[in-house]
Amino acid sequence: MKITFTEAAQKYLAGLLKRQNVEGIGVRLFVTQPGTPYAETCLAYCKPGEEKEGDLMMELDYFNCYVEGVSEPFLEDAEVDFSEDKLGGQLTIKAPNAKLPKVNEDSPLDQKINYFLQTEINPGLAAHGGMVSLVEIDDGVAVLQFGGGCQGCSAVDLTLKDGVEKTLVERIPELKGVRDVTDHTVTDNAYFK
Repeated sequence: MKITFTEAAQKYLAGLLKRQNVEGIGVRLFVTQPGTPYAETCLAYCKPGEEKEGDLMMELDYFNCYVEGVSEPFLEDAEVDFSEDKLGGQLTIKAPNAKLPKVNEDSPLDQKINYFLQTEINPGLAAHGGMVSLVEIDDGVAVLQFGGGCQGCSAVDLTLKDGVEKTLVERIPELKGVRDVTDHTVTDNAYFK
């Protein structure tokens, strides 16, 4: 688990914790709606006995941090920092994997596909008002559905084969291919008609 609390953040939080006047109080770090576009990283006070089953304890220099077990993969490479300014300062939590957990060779196939769809493919399709999502995996083939400007677009076959499939198969060697199940007769929002 690689989560960084900077010295400045630890000192700032230690000051807040001291004001709570509770012996052994720490903080709890978790993500609400992890792995979704609505993910939010949260930090809360954690009094002794408020730890939850499955929490992972990080012993920091000034206090303990309890990391919610199910949030842990989404908090990989997170950094909690504090920077002073004229108004006092700002505590920031950067969690680059909160919306999508970092994947590796051992990650499940659906997580790998979703990761590359969200990080490499959909940002490009968004330029045309489009997106693609994973419906299911059928015998090693990713079953995909296009939406927005990609639905009904005359260039979707080219996008599917030369863009989406090529990228996914390059990144995920165990993937056999992709299949589109989108109803392309609906052309209301199509980028190319």
